[in-house]
Amino acid sequence: MKRLALVFMMLIVLPGAALAQGFNLEGLLPAGEQTVTGRMVQLVVLITMLSVAPGLLMMVTCFTRFVIVLSLLRTGLGLQTTPANMILVSLALFMTFYVMAPTFDRIWQNGLKPFAENKISEEEAYTQITQPLREFMAANVRPKDLELFEDLAQERFGPRAPDAEVELRVLVPAFMISELRRGFEMGFLVVLPFLVIDLIVATLTMSMGMMMLPPTVMSLPFKVLFFVLIDGWNLLIGGLVRSFP
Repeated sequence: MKRLALVFMMLIVLPGAALAQGFNLEGLLPAGEQTVTGRMVQLVVLITMLSVAPGLLMMVTCFTRFVIVLSLLRTGLGLQTTPANMILVSLALFMTFYVMAPTFDRIWQNGLKPFAENKISEEEAYTQITQPLREFMAANVRPKDLELFEDLAQERFGPRAPDAEVELRVLVPAFMISELRRGFEMGFLVVLPFLVIDLIVATLTMSMGMMMLPPTVMSLPFKVLFFVLIDGWNLLIGGLVRSFP
C-alpha cells in the first residue's frame, strides 16, 4: 500500500517539475537578430525553398535543354524505355552540374558560405546568390524572348527604370522559353538522320510487298548500329556542353 502511494506521488510530482522547467522555443530556431516570430517565418520560407529546389534547378539552369534533347534522341531511336528515365535524368543532372560548376562555385564563395558564417545579411546573401544565376541566364537568353516578357511586364507592372537590372520575374520565364526553343532545335537535328533511315527502310519494305511488317521494327537495329558507329553519345554530349558559352 505504501509503494502504491509512493508511485502515485511520483506521478504527480515529476510532471509538475518538468512543466516548471518550461519549453524554450528559441532553442529550436536559428539564431539571429529577429524576433521568435520572424525566425519562425524565416525557417518556414527556408523549408519551402528546399521543397521547390528541383523546380528551381530546371528553371534557372541548363537542365531543360539537356533533358529535352535526350528525350528526343530516345524517341528518334524508336526506343520506348531504353535508356530509362532515371538514366536520362541522371545524365542531364550531371551535365548540368558540369556546365554550372563555375556559377555554383561563385554562389557558394560569395553568398552561401559568408551567410553561413554570419558575415553578411540575408539581403546581401540573396543578391550574391542570384547575381551569378542572373548573369548565366542573361548570357543564354534570346533577346526576342527577353523583349517579349519585358513588354508584358511593362503592360502589367509599369515601365522599368532605365538603369535598373532586369527583374528575375522577367528573366527566368524568358530564359526558360529560350531553352525550350534551343532544345527542340537541337532535338530536330538529332532526330532527322533517324527519320531518313525510317523512310529508306519503309520504302524498301513496301517495294518488297511486306505490308504487314512495321517499318520501325526493321529500322530499329540499323538506327542503333548507326548511332553506335558514329560514336553518337560522345558527339551528342560534347555538342550539348559546348552549346553554352
